[in-house]
Amino acid sequence: MEPITLHAAARDGTLSLVPVSQLTVENLTAPNAAGTTALHLAARYGRLRDLPPAVLTPAALLRKNESGYAPLHHAAEAGHLDQVPAAVLTREALLARSNSGYTVVHVAAAHGHLAQIPAGLLTPELVGLKTELGNTLLHEAAENGTLDLVPPAFLTAALLNEHNISGETVYHVAALNGHLDQIPCALLTRENLLQQTTAGDTVLHAAAIAGHLDQIPAELLVHDNLTVESKSGYTAIHAAAETGQLGKIPAAQLTVDLLLTRNDHGDTAIHAAAFAGYLRQIPSEFLTAELLNVRNYDGVTPIQTAESNGHRETVPEELRTKPTGWLKRLFKRIGDTRTPWPS
Repeated sequence: MEPITLHAAARDGTLSLVPVSQLTVENLTAPNAAGTTALHLAARYGRLRDLPPAVLTPAALLRKNESGYAPLHHAAEAGHLDQVPAAVLTREALLARSNSGYTVVHVAAAHGHLAQIPAGLLTPELVGLKTELGNTLLHEAAENGTLDLVPPAFLTAALLNEHNISGETVYHVAALNGHLDQIPCALLTRENLLQQTTAGDTVLHAAAIAGHLDQIPAELLVHDNLTVESKSGYTAIHAAAETGQLGKIPAAQLTVDLLLTRNDHGDTAIHAAAFAGYLRQIPSEFLTAELLNVRNYDGVTPIQTAESNGHRETVPEELRTKPTGWLKRLFKRIGDTRTPWPS
């Protein structure tokens, strides 16, 4: 039987129809144009039990394709490691890396299949191994929403605070992907959530940017935490204002001091809300002429920011800019009676 036929049988689930004499290591590890073997496909589609045990050797299951993926990686991704002989699932095998530095354990963690790794092999050292991007398996689990499937013994502050090459901790990745709720509440502390990336972003920045500020404990959404600056002078309160999340901050914390926090351009959080069309999320008592006319370092006010970005309707009507000169004459000439500006 030609290797390509074995590829199809491995993919389609018809390996049981193939003569046993054809199911040899040589045939099953013959690569196609992409370097993928029938054994890769059998591992991906859960067909390893259809093969003679004698062909499921470490050498065969660790043979890599062009992306550096071995059949074990595919089994880990698809949740079929339980079909791999126990003798093959050694620490050495689990450490096999793809071209991007992903071990079999990283792949299992990313896809929620850590439970298929023999308990005795999963150690803090293994959990802390990093890909070329500096991600541990906890980073991968945080990105894919499978942290809740990681054994609790490995959800420690030390492992969760491991940094990747961008300086992101597991907390940052979980915040960006909306999975902070999979981390034990006792570990969501000020110290852990104020860790900064190489760009200076805290976990609060990440949660605010991605729209998941509601996953931060309310007691941590306070002035001192929300005004920590990144290297560009950006704060979490600016991010919250730009992404329409001011309503997720406890009302008692939305003070004038917080809303007047400036970035490196002199923009306040009110400017940020105005820019994105979220002025109406600011409590009405703060939408005053005084606060809406605070100027940034270029002399621009929140009112001007809102109007120049197409959000004029969010400015209190009595504070909206009135047309003058040629603009006023233009409205008269075209007879546009819909303009909300008074004559």
